This record gives sequence, structure tokens and C-alpha cells, in this order.
Amino acid sequence: MEILTVDYKLKEVIELAKTVAASKATILIQGESGTGKELVANLIHQYSTRVNRPFIAINCAAIPENLLESELFGYERGAFTGAVSSKAGKFELANGGTLLLDEVSEMDIRLQAKLLRVIQEGEVDRIGGRKPNLVDVRIIATTNRNLSDCVRHGSFREDLFYRLNVVNLTLPPLRERIGDVNIISLNFMKIFSEKNNKIFNGCSSEAMAVLEAHDWPGNVRELENVIERAIITCKNGRVEFSDLFIESRKNKNEQNKSTYSNLDKNWEPGKTLNDIERNVIIEALKYHNGNRTHTAVALGISIRTLRNKISDYKKIGIYV
Repeated sequence: MEILTVDYKLKEVIELAKTVAASKATILIQGESGTGKELVANLIHQYSTRVNRPFIAINCAAIPENLLESELFGYERGAFTGAVSSKAGKFELANGGTLLLDEVSEMDIRLQAKLLRVIQEGEVDRIGGRKPNLVDVRIIATTNRNLSDCVRHGSFREDLFYRLNVVNLTLPPLRERIGDVNIISLNFMKIFSEKNNKIFNGCSSEAMAVLEAHDWPGNVRELENVIERAIITCKNGRVEFSDLFIESRKNKNEQNKSTYSNLDKNWEPGKTLNDIERNVIIEALKYHNGNRTHTAVALGISIRTLRNKISDYKKIGIYV
């Protein structure tokens, strides 16, 4: 899947990823779950000289400790009960190509020592094997944790951390690149419309404002799920506010409480409720740089209501 972004921070990360792709250096990609770490790892492989060789990924958090060792390093026949034949591990399968160690921070400390040896020596010992097998593998590791903290807490080897952290790429969360919400959402809408044989007639400005106002703790993965559900449930192929089913205003409203908390704290003689409301709307528009859609969502009113308020203000000579 293509990495869609207009965010300068993420663009810098992508450019760095392309630059280092041709090297043999190990790469550590850090970022919250759902930020696209595996996509960036795949991008690095595609821009490397190993593009025609295997790209093998293994999720270190999804495989039990007793199975992860055999999955990574392989085993010989008779090495343990049930080993009726020899099996190559992921390192051997990725020979000449790229091995992605997804969520490497979840790896047991004992296996970390064995992983370190493979990186240092370029050879892997199968379980029950008599001699090591040479491997040429480009290693990319990802984690949603701060590995430096893991090292300080003793759950991750410091020497392995430095081996993996030759090049560090940190992906910003979606809440820090709101400009991407629009293009990613529209892309998902088209994809899921085609997938579900539905006509896509666009997205309302109100719905898009809600999407942009949400803080997305699950990042792009959460956004993808929300859009898929919206496409399935929407009528006439057009995504509306009611199709989203997300608490999109929570964080913005909390933010706005502090932003607008100093407004009209004290009632003054002659000041009406309309005066107070008008001041709040004007300040909210300033805060959102004149964006009416974002302002309406933040204030919990419809865009039409806001538009009518602004029109009324113009009648008394107040232009906002």
C-alpha cells in the first residue's frame, strides 16, 4: 500500500528511508501502533538492492516464546519432540533479502542474545544443528515502545539496541499530521467502495471535519476501520457525519475548554447572552484560522447554524 502524506515530518522520514535503503545498515523504526511501520519497512526493501530477493516479516509479539526461536532460527530433525523433519527459519528464508522483526521489544531476553550473534557473525544456528549456516540478511526492526526505556528497565539488551539502532526512523502519530486525514480517508473511501461494489459520491464537509477533529489513538489502522464501516452503512454512497460513529469532539472540546476558558468569565451589566455567544464564536473562528467547519465541530453546532450566525453579525456591521 502506498504511503499517502502531505506532512513534512513524515515526508522527511520517507526520504531518509529511501536514502538509507541502499546500505546494509540495520534500521529501527519506532512509532505507535497503526502508524505504518511495516509500510515503511517494505518501502526500504523496495528501494534497496535486495528488491528482487525475499522480504520476510515476523511478528515477535504474536508468537509464543517457545515457538519464536524455532521460527526465527529453524531446527533440525529430531531436535525436539515433534520435529519430524528439518525446517529453515526466517533468517534462512530471507537470505539475500530483508527480514522484518515486527515489535522486537517483545522478544525474550534470551533470544535477544541469539539474535545479536546472528547480526554480528552473519550466521545462524538451527536448534539441534551441528554447524552454523551463513546468511546475508538486511534486518529492519520495529517497535511501538521506547527501546531506550526498555534498556533502562532491563527488558532489552543494550548491545542489541545499539546494533539495531544504526539508523532510527520515528513515525509521527496521525494526530500530529491532521493534514493527512483528508487524503487517507478519501483513499480508503474509494478502496472500500470498490471492495463492496458501492458507488462513491464523496464525503460531506461536516463528516470530514469530524474525522480531522478526532485524535486517532489507533492511528491509520483505526481510521481504516472507521471508514470501512462508514462506507458499508452510508446511504447513496455519500459519507455523512451520522455514518462515522466516533466520539470525534472529545479531545477538541477539552482543548477548547482551556482555550476559551478566559472568555467572559465575569458578567457585566448590559452584556446579553447574545453578546457572550458572539464573542465566543469570534474567538473560536480566530483560533481555527477562520475555518468554519472546524469551528462548528469544536463548538458543537452545525455548519449551517454557524453560517447563519456570521450572516447575522454582518447585518450589524461585525465581519468575521
